Amino acid sequence: MVPPKEIIQIGSIEIRFLLDGEDTGGRACMFEVLVPAGAKVPAPHYHEQVDELSYGLEGVLTWTVDGRAIPVGPGDRCFIPRGVVHHFVNAGSEPSRTLSVLTPATIGPQYFRDMAALLASGGPPEPARVAEVMRRHGLIVVPPGAR
Repeated sequence: MVPPKEIIQIGSIEIRFLLDGEDTGGRACMFEVLVPAGAKVPAPHYHEQVDELSYGLEGVLTWTVDGRAIPVGPGDRCFIPRGVVHHFVNAGSEPSRTLSVLTPATIGPQYFRDMAALLASGGPPEPARVAEVMRRHGLIVVPPGAR
């Protein structure tokens, strides 16, 4: 088994990059996401230019895509087209591990590094600063009830 190229810790969530834009000529990136039960997760958002695929490896991560809940457990999959509001939670009692593919690779390791740095500064993050980091990388936060 080849070790991940990079592991990025964002709070209790771990991102293990397997392929990034450098590996694929900017076409795609692939990473595992480990989400403990009850972990704080990103706000509902959409990607301006990136499609996302998620494949369940362990546990269950529940995605909400365009208002529809989609539980993704081992062997399950979920496709999130660019422009569609989505988010995820691990509402179970076990950690989840999913494989994610983003295409093209415009949301890559730097986005996750930037979020990790912001959240490591201590205290609760300012929503405006989180939204700014997300926006800089092509993710648009959607306020509750806005879409």
